[in-house]
Amino acid sequence: MKTGGSFGAYREDHPAGWLASALGSWLLLYFLVLPRITDLGPTIIGPGPLADAVSFFIYEVPKVLLLLIAVVFGVGLLRTFVSPQQAREWLKLRQPLTGHGLAALLGVITPFCSCSAVPLFVGFVQSGIPLGVTFSFLIAAPMVNEVAVVMLFTFFGTKVAAAYLLAGVSLAIGCGYAIGKLELDNYLEEWVRELRAAAPEAATSPSPSARLHEAVESVRDIVGRVWLYIVIGIAVGATIHGYIPTGFFSQIMGDQHWWSVPIAVLIGIPMYSNAAGIFPVAQALLEKGAALGTTLAFMMSVIGLSLPELIILKKVLKLPLILVFVGTLAVGIIAIGFIFNFFFHGVHL
Repeated sequence: MKTGGSFGAYREDHPAGWLASALGSWLLLYFLVLPRITDLGPTIIGPGPLADAVSFFIYEVPKVLLLLIAVVFGVGLLRTFVSPQQAREWLKLRQPLTGHGLAALLGVITPFCSCSAVPLFVGFVQSGIPLGVTFSFLIAAPMVNEVAVVMLFTFFGTKVAAAYLLAGVSLAIGCGYAIGKLELDNYLEEWVRELRAAAPEAATSPSPSARLHEAVESVRDIVGRVWLYIVIGIAVGATIHGYIPTGFFSQIMGDQHWWSVPIAVLIGIPMYSNAAGIFPVAQALLEKGAALGTTLAFMMSVIGLSLPELIILKKVLKLPLILVFVGTLAVGIIAIGFIFNFFFHGVHL
């Protein structure tokens, strides 16, 4: 069987050969082709701000997409070994904080944006998992996925990436635990509460070929839905990179202003992107002098508190619960921004 789409034509009858070919193509593109297109702007249109923006865009689009494909494929393959039904059963049996921690870690290994995490969030709720535990997953899934961690590691090294991972997981656990203690289950929409009685689906044990096929389908589905946001995010980042004067964002988002972190969070909430799409914007902000903690708070608010996500959640949660979710997470993100500005003062690209 052949399947078109991402990674070319997947051959189910020759999975090992296809995997070797796909891996070879990825390595060739990432390590041989990408380094040769780092500065094409001046060659195409001559020197100037537009050339800087063009160079940024031409290089970052394939780089981010290649990283995203690799991460989504790897996680998609991992997910074939643990079904959502198994994950829900495990979480049901755990102590409160352990359940929050497992939900947050599950969110870390799922490459979902805030909107695509909502269906699994609903699945958790309907299975009877405590509401606070489901929010730990909903917070961690978009905010602390592999793409964000890999990119932070690439640009800032182990300390910043590890601190972000720890901060994001702690935020997901803490906010989820706080929401759970408020006992707000009555603010779920009626149809969601009715679904709690639904029986879980049986788990399956696919063949190696079927696992690869599922991973390819995961790439096609997720990358197919987010690539446009990635391109738009990189375009915004390219514009900032090429045209925003040096020092502008250091004045608005520098760590010398206490109000820069909450302002960055307020600016980020109406926007929508995933980690791969917003990171080029964050990268450009840092290059122009924005403080690391302020920039990360902006990034977290964009990917963890997006307006489209809140619109979708309105179909699942009543308004008071949505406001509690937004308020709790926003306060946590602001706190993380201040902490990063304190401990990583002066860190820029």
